[in-house]
Amino acid sequence: MLYGTIQRWGNSQGIRIPKGALAASHIGENDAVEIIAEKNTITLRKVNRPKSLDELFAGYHGDYQPVEFDTGADVGLEVID
Repeated sequence: MLYGTIQRWGNSQGIRIPKGALAASHIGENDAVEIIAEKNTITLRKVNRPKSLDELFAGYHGDYQPVEFDTGADVGLEVID
């Protein structure tokens, strides 16, 4: 079992997580984590973000067709000649 101490960091507080605990959880430096706070418990869960466009759209099978829409007449400096 590993222990730590909550310490002040600027206007916030933080805890240093031992390298072994991070390795065992497959969480590394700069990984995004979800923080779940409950009574007497704080849980960190790694957020698995897509790393490429292929991963981002892996579940998308639609046929996207962009549609133009009219936003009205030009009224100011947005007119480009």
